[in-house]
Amino acid sequence: MHSHRRRNPIRRGAPALLSAAALITGGLAVVSQSAAFATTTTTSTATTASAATVHTHRLCSEPSKPGYMACEAVERTDLKTQKSLGHHDTPKGFGPADLQAAYNLPKDAGKGATVAIVDANDDPNAEKDLAAYRSQYGLPECSTSNGCFKKTDQDGGTNYPAPDAGWAGEISLDVDMVSAACPQCKILLVEAKSASMDDLGAAVNQAVKQGAKYVSNSYGGNEDATDTKADDQYFKHPGVAITVSSGDSGYGVEYPAASPYVTAVGGTSLKKDSSTRGWSESVWGTSAGGNGAGSGCSQYEAKPSWQKDTGCGKRAVADVAAVADPATGLAVYDTYQASGWNVYGGTSASAPFIAGVYALAGTPGTGDVPASYPYAHPDQLNDVTSGANGSCGGYLCQAGKGYDGPTGLGTPNGTAAFTK
Repeated sequence: MHSHRRRNPIRRGAPALLSAAALITGGLAVVSQSAAFATTTTTSTATTASAATVHTHRLCSEPSKPGYMACEAVERTDLKTQKSLGHHDTPKGFGPADLQAAYNLPKDAGKGATVAIVDANDDPNAEKDLAAYRSQYGLPECSTSNGCFKKTDQDGGTNYPAPDAGWAGEISLDVDMVSAACPQCKILLVEAKSASMDDLGAAVNQAVKQGAKYVSNSYGGNEDATDTKADDQYFKHPGVAITVSSGDSGYGVEYPAASPYVTAVGGTSLKKDSSTRGWSESVWGTSAGGNGAGSGCSQYEAKPSWQKDTGCGKRAVADVAAVADPATGLAVYDTYQASGWNVYGGTSASAPFIAGVYALAGTPGTGDVPASYPYAHPDQLNDVTSGANGSCGGYLCQAGKGYDGPTGLGTPNGTAAFTK
């Protein structure tokens, strides 16, 4: 099944043009080695989805020029969109109860905290789609009228940018994942007028200006020599937890995930099992590369003092991870040039989810870089020790005990790893 979405040429460089070419064939792609997928109920029911039948398409296409970004959202196209649900139906994909159970999250923390979502272009249906998602799962209302939801442009006003179907899907994924992680949190959606790093960066600054202590960025592009300047302009916000998707093209580093001022969020395949935890995870990707969570060693960014891996002299990506594999994907409600309930994945799912986890953990220290927090508490994370996103020959693409590139230090096990 081919996606109905328009594809717009907006991305900053091509972090993996070869990978993207190998990934996309006629609009369909095989994206995961995962052999399990769960439909969402309070106790998930496993169904089989072999790698040969898991097809996807990226919501944002490759860029037309340098300096532009693409969103990191991936849509399952082998599953029929659910336009409406019968009385006993549930959306396909993991929902809030699944994720709260998998990551041992408190349900009532985070009240009053504001998580900002930064994306390009406008989603005209963002608020009503969010309402449908939260109603389906029994989450508290989050609307403009009750002060929980706010949408603004990058200048802090209501002169919203042009709408875009791909970025609207990204926005739906982002607000739904914040809702799943932190149902009590407020959500601030800041829409940049374009997918340029300068406009997206201005939106980050606007989010911080409006008081958000947690800012999610689900986009990325090729590294270049100007990144260190962008760090200081847009991402150097002590006391603010800024999360960034690590990428969806497998082994390879993207910006702004490489910034030492952000928490770079990788991705996993998440499966329900009979273990004590009740869930297991592996790297989203394959050793063949070309798809999966991004990782690697930055070309330009200095290594933060809190990062101690020895095989990369500069900034290593990622720091932590959460579910991102579309084959074990997330239920998302999206109606702007889309038809309702879809299953999405990509590290665009894991970055806003981790922003919500930071919000559950509490306000960061005033002068802190919250990306450092997990490094002080690695034993409070679920260590992911299997899988790969490429064939680099070491930990930067291969999971193992302790730190590795695709999943960083691991995935949330409660919130202790996300505090000082």
